[in-house]
Amino acid sequence: MADEVAVTVRYFAAAAEAAGRDEEVLEIEPTAAALRRVLAERYGAPMTRVLEVGSLLVDGVVTRDPDRPIRSKVDVLPPFAGG
Repeated sequence: MADEVAVTVRYFAAAAEAAGRDEEVLEIEPTAAALRRVLAERYGAPMTRVLEVGSLLVDGVVTRDPDRPIRSKVDVLPPFAGG
């Protein structure tokens, strides 16, 4: 297991609604999978729905890769309409 790191997590739109906040700092393993697991456990079904269809912005790159390493900041993005 990797050491935990402090990660600033920013929430947008439906993700912010599910979390009940716009931002927080979490001590987690530095992977996208670990972040998703912690958020689903912490915020339940509403956040799980966002995570199933949304994505994470890590180091300026939108990702759904569970093995993606994360560092100090991650944005949780709901799906966007249009295109």
